[in-house]
Amino acid sequence: MAKTGRAKKEKDWNEKLLAFLDASPVNFLAIENMCKELEQNGAERLYEEDKWKPVPGKTYYVTRNGSALIAFRIPKKEPVGFQIMASHCDSPTFRIKTHPELEVEQKYVKLNIEKYGGMLCESWFDRPLSVAGRVLVRTGEGIESRLVCVDRDLLIIPRLAIHMNREANDGVKINVQKDMLPLFAEAGEDAKGGFLRLIAEACDADPEQILETELYLYNREKGTRFGLNNEFIASGRLDDLQCAYASLQGFLNAETGKSIAVHCVYDNEEVGSTTKQGAASTFLSDVLHRINTALGGTEEDYHRLVRSGFMVSADNAHAVHPNYTEKADPTNRPYLNGGIVIKYSANQKYTTDAVSGAIFRELCHMTEVPVQEFHNRSDMLGGSTLGNISGAQVPINTVDIGLPQLAMHSSYETAGAKDTEYLIRVAQELFSTAVQTKGDGNYRILA
Repeated sequence: MAKTGRAKKEKDWNEKLLAFLDASPVNFLAIENMCKELEQNGAERLYEEDKWKPVPGKTYYVTRNGSALIAFRIPKKEPVGFQIMASHCDSPTFRIKTHPELEVEQKYVKLNIEKYGGMLCESWFDRPLSVAGRVLVRTGEGIESRLVCVDRDLLIIPRLAIHMNREANDGVKINVQKDMLPLFAEAGEDAKGGFLRLIAEACDADPEQILETELYLYNREKGTRFGLNNEFIASGRLDDLQCAYASLQGFLNAETGKSIAVHCVYDNEEVGSTTKQGAASTFLSDVLHRINTALGGTEEDYHRLVRSGFMVSADNAHAVHPNYTEKADPTNRPYLNGGIVIKYSANQKYTTDAVSGAIFRELCHMTEVPVQEFHNRSDMLGGSTLGNISGAQVPINTVDIGLPQLAMHSSYETAGAKDTEYLIRVAQELFSTAVQTKGDGNYRILA
């Protein structure tokens, strides 16, 4: 592709990515937005409680808990295997507790919150915040789940002034229960019960109808491009919606191949994945089994398809930080706009081995996408991701990859403007092809 053509594609994809990020402040809304795009592209919704009758050549999707999604496309002929890209839709934030209103000296009302995941708390101070999530409402027909996004500047977590803490720039330990509670309202009769009334109005219900809430804070700052040549992007929730979005676009733009293409988005990766909708759950295994059964396959056929399959675990990676270059491994140093990062860990926090790394490198070679490598420094503990957790349920050849970024787990993160398009290109190739196993260590990529 000509350089100008790629630059235009990169610009278009980043505009769409930033719009998706702005419209997806929490996991539930990210999944809802992906479902809408799948339906706009002809996908048919399935429900776990119904019988499935998938038709060769068609695309389907199913959700669990409203916060995890699996979309799949059936080949027109007998499938060779499963081609999977898995990511996650949750990001570190603060959950609003039950009975959240706290009055302070009859002058202020703040909200009681708790941490969700391991965030950089400092990044949440002095920013316009609001609330989004889901509400369970009593109706005349039963209990209904409704999504909520309060689309205005509603809250702020104010810092203590430097005059009252002269050591503030020398490093201060943050106590979430004391330091991080957001300011919501001025105290008074109008403020009593005001939060519940606000949420009830946002979900078109009366306060008395609300049975339960699952609400989170989100950063109101919009995503943007920046840099001398607009070579960087910044937004909340790049980890991991940047990968989830790229996987979806690759899936939607792929040709129907010889394998069953599977776009998988888990929830709760940031808190360990051990939920019914997380990577440790049976969600992926259940769906793959049901696809095989609905197509007339046996249990042996299922194991054959898994064996001749391939999974990309896509979760963003740490780039070399311009102010802390010493924090990166001496010889494996990914940079923004340098291409997709393959992640390695000797203790299997990442699943990449020689086989899965080689297959992914070949996919990148086929699509002319640059590749980088990430290892933690040997004297630093790193994080983990969903690949090795999911592999306990579906034992499939898996590579852990990500897009390079800075300020991971901040409320506002930074990435490269070129890298989203790189992953879309590779995802499209992955979903259009098939990895055929020929004994241990021998594989063919079939168009």
